[in-house]
This record gives sequence, structure tokens and C-alpha cells, in this order.
Amino acid sequence: MIPRKRRIKRPVPPEPLLILDGLEAAVLLLSVDGEIIYLNASAENLLRVSASAAVGKPLEAFCTAPDGESLASILQDVRRTGATISRYAVPLRLADGGRVVVDILCNGSRAGEDWIFELRPVEDSLRRAEEEMQDRVFEAAQEMLVGLAHEIKNPLGGLRGAAQLLERELPSPELHEYTRIILHEVDRLRRLVDRLRGDKAQPQRRMVNIHEVLEHVRRLLQVNLPTGVALRFDYDLSIPEFEADPEQLVQVFLNLLRNARQALAGRGMILIRTRVERFVNLQQRLYRLVLRVDVMDDGPGIAEELLPRIFLPLVTSRAEGMGMGLAIVQNLVRAHGGSVHCRSMPGETVFSVRLPLSDGRTS
Repeated sequence: MIPRKRRIKRPVPPEPLLILDGLEAAVLLLSVDGEIIYLNASAENLLRVSASAAVGKPLEAFCTAPDGESLASILQDVRRTGATISRYAVPLRLADGGRVVVDILCNGSRAGEDWIFELRPVEDSLRRAEEEMQDRVFEAAQEMLVGLAHEIKNPLGGLRGAAQLLERELPSPELHEYTRIILHEVDRLRRLVDRLRGDKAQPQRRMVNIHEVLEHVRRLLQVNLPTGVALRFDYDLSIPEFEADPEQLVQVFLNLLRNARQALAGRGMILIRTRVERFVNLQQRLYRLVLRVDVMDDGPGIAEELLPRIFLPLVTSRAEGMGMGLAIVQNLVRAHGGSVHCRSMPGETVFSVRLPLSDGRTS
């Protein structure tokens, strides 16, 4: 019996390749056997695999649908009916253990030999909507806080001056303790007002290695880390240096890690993960390369009613907190042209910071 020749995979023409690499949707070209012929940059991001490692292997080697119909059955439906098949909010389990929920669109090529798989993460749409809402809320909150700070600081200046004059007139040194309390509290309120207004300093940019920043933050945090809290790292050491303010980045990740430590209440695990994503929109601009840093903890999670408001000033779930840590994080990340998002459920809270790498802006 003459063995059946393996069909030669046809290369995708260069021009469509360039077009597909600029799409936010993950697009894959599959053979009749369900093997990957081509995947664009967004598909590499989604599946967390390089094109060189994926081509020639079945799609289900990198993602599976644990609930409901399999990806192979969707291909069979397309082959049988010749129609475009759509599936919405399909949960996928990735090869590295991660999970993602996607909308799926599958249809055949004109030759009828290849299959086009389009995966659109539901989270991306939600993230864009959240970012637009954050933009509006952030601008409104900043205008309100600037006006509030102005109204508060003027009386505080008068109060401080009056306390200093009073201190000079008091006959007994013992009474100076009361004026010192007034001066201390006035200065504390002035510092709080300055924090409410946010850090207005522009980033002092220079070339930065993100892992040097994170290791510095780790050393700062390790001093007060409870023995029951484990700190884990998953670094992509191939990430290049980029222009940023290292001091401001230290503040960003120190605030996020302190929040994670407090959420664990003395026992649990914190994971810091670095990755590169391609073709990502940040603040209405498309970048070829973006750094993503995830700070994850396995604590109880953030209350659902609090989650949409956590980046606003004075919003906190802790009685002793001032609710400024995450507001400062958002201010500093936005000043770098980036974004910060949070997803949370019991047992897993992830803050994801995305920052442009070098000058990779494409629009």
C-alpha cells in the first residue's frame, strides 16, 4: 500500500501576514487535520506560545475547552455544514494552566482545505470599557480633588500661623505641648491633601530594567514579610530595557505588593510575573510591544461591590487605610502611558500593569 503523502502546508502570503499581525483578535490558520499553519501576534499572546513552537502542532495542544463541546467538534461542524460557526463566552484552559474566556468564530478558506479560527477574549472588551470608564472617572475625580485641596489648604495655612503665634504668647512651657499637637495635625492634613491631589511630577525617564526594579521592591518588602507569606517570581528575562522613571515604578509595585501582603493576613502566596505582549492598545494608542507585570495573591479577594471603585481616592476596605495607594498607582502608571487593571475572585486577585516598551508605538 502506497503511504499517503502528507499535504504540504502552503505559506501565507506576506501582505495578509502584516495585516493579521496588526489585529487585536487572535487569528489562527488550521489544516484539515486541525494543526496550526499560522497564528498572528495576538494569538501568540493569547495562547502564550511562540509561532515557531506552535506551527505544525494541533490547536488543542495549547488550549482546550474543559466544559461543553471541544474545539475539534467545532471544526467538524464547519467541515460538515460549510457554514461559519460562532460560539460565545467559551472558557478555555491554556497549556500553562491559565484560563481565558473567548468568543470563537470559525470558517473555511476559499480552497476549502484550511480553517480560520478567530478568538476574541471577552476580557479585552471588558478591559477597554473599564479603561474608558476609568478615564472619565479619573478626570472628574482629579478636578474635584484639586478644588477640594485648594479650599482646605488655605484655612490650614491660617490655622498653622495662628498656632505659631499662640505658642509664642503662652506663659508656660507645658502648654506648648498643645500647640505642637495642633501644628503636627495641620502638617499631617497638608500632606494628606497633597497626596489627594496626586503626584504631579513628570516621570524622570531613563533606561530601566524592570527586573532590577522588582528585585529592589522585593528587598524592601522582604524586611516586613510575615513568615507565612511566600513570595514567588516568574520572570521573562528576555524583556528589554525601556524608558521609565525607576523611582516611580518602585512606588507602583511597592504599593501593589503591600496591598497583596495585607490581603493575605499573614498566610498565603504572592506571585510576580513579567511578560511581553504584542499589538496592545494603551490609552487609545496601539503599541507593537508592551510590558505586562502581574501581581497576584491567593487571598480572599476584593468585594464585588468595591471592585469598580478601587482606584478612586479614599476608597478602601481597611479601617486604618486612607485609600490612596491604588489611586497613586493609577496616577503613576498613566503618566507612563500605561494602564492598570484588576480582576479578583476568592483565592485569586491579579493586578496587571501594562507599560509601553521603548518607542514601539504604531499609531
